[in-house]
Amino acid sequence: MGEVKGLWVAVRLRGTSRIPPDVEKALEVLRLKRRFQAAVLKMDESVKGALRKVKDWVTWGEINRETLTSLLRERGVVKGGKRLDEAFIKTAFDKNGFEDLSQAMLTGEVTLAKLRKNGVDTVFRLHPPRKGFKGSVKRPFNVGGELGYRGEHINNLLKRML
Repeated sequence: MGEVKGLWVAVRLRGTSRIPPDVEKALEVLRLKRRFQAAVLKMDESVKGALRKVKDWVTWGEINRETLTSLLRERGVVKGGKRLDEAFIKTAFDKNGFEDLSQAMLTGEVTLAKLRKNGVDTVFRLHPPRKGFKGSVKRPFNVGGELGYRGEHINNLLKRML
């Protein structure tokens, strides 16, 4: 996992049964409390360490602009359980819509901390993937499973889960 600019997304694929306490704590740090939740993350050393620890429970990779826009539009939530809409984006971030907000997030103009400060949740509830998983949720992605680092292929999975 080299140093990559932009944002990453982690999706929890496995449930809560028989998790060691240190892994459970790392999942809490990543804000992935239940199955099929996705968290948008800014990659740094602490996040890398947490992802290494939870590699047998989550999958992660680099999110692109198109998928981030879809994620915000279809699953974005503001404090109070309200849906994220263009009017809120205009007042809180002075952006013209979901596309502008996602571009600003990827360039670093709007940080994840600023999103949370304005009441936008960076954890998204997702559906199970349409047509199911292609591999086992007990094996790593690079050997035909679904877990661990998957790079740009995370976008294909997210599109099936929206």
